[in-house]
Amino acid sequence: MEVTKAKPAWLVLAIASGACAAFNGVFAKLTTTELTTSWASTISRNLDLSPSNKIVELFIRGLFFALNLVFNAIMWGLFTRALTLATSTVRVSIMNTSANFMITAFLGALIFSESLPGLWWLGAALLVAGSVIIGRREEGNKAESTGAAGNEPLLATGDSDVLSGESFRDEGPDKSYVSNESSGGESMELDSVKDKDDDEDDVLK
Repeated sequence: MEVTKAKPAWLVLAIASGACAAFNGVFAKLTTTELTTSWASTISRNLDLSPSNKIVELFIRGLFFALNLVFNAIMWGLFTRALTLATSTVRVSIMNTSANFMITAFLGALIFSESLPGLWWLGAALLVAGSVIIGRREEGNKAESTGAAGNEPLLATGDSDVLSGESFRDEGPDKSYVSNESSGGESMELDSVKDKDDDEDDVLK
């Protein structure tokens, strides 16, 4: 028995935000379109009111305007959450835009009886294709930068002192330093330590 693989959370949120954006546009259009006037007249007649009752019409337009604001806020909340969960912001934008286009076309045909020309579909397809290309390019650049960062050496080897064989250098109280070049690189002593050893020899004598 095959187990259905769960969809990533960011994908569901991106599609939902695109759907909310589509409904946001529909309610914004219903706030100003003449179709709302026709609906208000029908509702007024069903309520035994005058078909030209402005109060009913203003109430319906105000309701659509409020729904416009609500769906706009929901859309931004879902979109922001999808961005935080996804590894690529471009993928979220692609899914959001695609869902917005498809649902907007469906709602436009269903509610406003709109017939979208072939040029609209061509433009939508080109926009989505461009988003996909940009997304792949971004992922390729990210992979290249990650690989380049992983190949960087941990220690710099361009120091002239290191290349010349001087492995260590330290400063004493008088800012002088002792090098191990003369002893073949096997021992290092500070001037302060040498002075202390000389004092101890004098005491023993």
